[in-house]
Amino acid sequence: MSSVTGVSATDELPGPDGRPPLSADAASTGRVGDRIFGGAATLSGVVVIVLVSLIAVFLIVQAIPALADNSANFFTSREWAPGGEEPRFGILEFLWTTVTASTLAMLISVPVGVGVALFITQYAPAWMRRPAAALVDLLAAVPSIVYGLWGLITFSPFFKPVQGFMEDRLGWFPLFSPTGISGGTIFFIGIVLAIMVLPIVTALSREVFDQTPLAHKEGALALGATKWEMIRTAVLPFGRPGVISASMLALGRALGETIAVTFLVSALADGSPWTWSLFNGGETFASKIANNAAEFSNPSKTGAYIAAGLVLFVLTFIVNSIARVVIERRKAFTE
Repeated sequence: MSSVTGVSATDELPGPDGRPPLSADAASTGRVGDRIFGGAATLSGVVVIVLVSLIAVFLIVQAIPALADNSANFFTSREWAPGGEEPRFGILEFLWTTVTASTLAMLISVPVGVGVALFITQYAPAWMRRPAAALVDLLAAVPSIVYGLWGLITFSPFFKPVQGFMEDRLGWFPLFSPTGISGGTIFFIGIVLAIMVLPIVTALSREVFDQTPLAHKEGALALGATKWEMIRTAVLPFGRPGVISASMLALGRALGETIAVTFLVSALADGSPWTWSLFNGGETFASKIANNAAEFSNPSKTGAYIAAGLVLFVLTFIVNSIARVVIERRKAFTE
């Protein structure tokens, strides 16, 4: 029979798709490659978890002795005198400045970033999309020190009249009450941080919006939806998990930003009165540690600053954990 059909007994018939079937050696090589890749991915994940755990253990071990010797309430005190026989230090001022400036940055950058991403993916003509996307990616790669210098030299003179106008018109409100500080206020730092993290939010949101299934958009338009209704019902729901991820990534950078904030911040004098005003000065966790690195002269002082760094570490971890929970719930809801 084989001589009649012209196919020998050792020949392999093609598969259903017309392609020749894989040999046993090729299939075995593929399985080995899968196992190697899977093992490498698992090892990478384990290494990351171990590194984060080791950092947390180091911070806790170094901070506990200083916290045990602290004579003030670590969370509610504004004093910062980690040296001497009775060290007294607290993080209330740093926590307020860090969280407030970062929150203000997100309130500005997220709506603007999502709007820019929607413009690039949905409204911009084809010839503009690629250059605009490249420009956003370029801005995301600019070092933070450049943003700090720009804010200090170029943006600060333009912002001072705006601050004066807001103090005159909105000074009756506690968040905008005058403080006599016209330099690196919390409000000013928040705006610079917003400009710094804006490219991150825009770039990641753009990538997510661009992956919206074409069938979803065409289906909405076929049902008579306008362009904005199509975006609201198809694009935004599909991209919401990605926007949340982008926002949390940007918030993590804003919380831990050091160099730019160190250039811009106006540190308050010891014993200065407490105020809720955004036009007040203050230091963030990162800027406080960076400005006083020369004081790491003994274990007591070093432990106090490490304790402040531990709070920032925990704060960032909590933010990322909340983002992960929100994203997973959103995925479960859509599925």
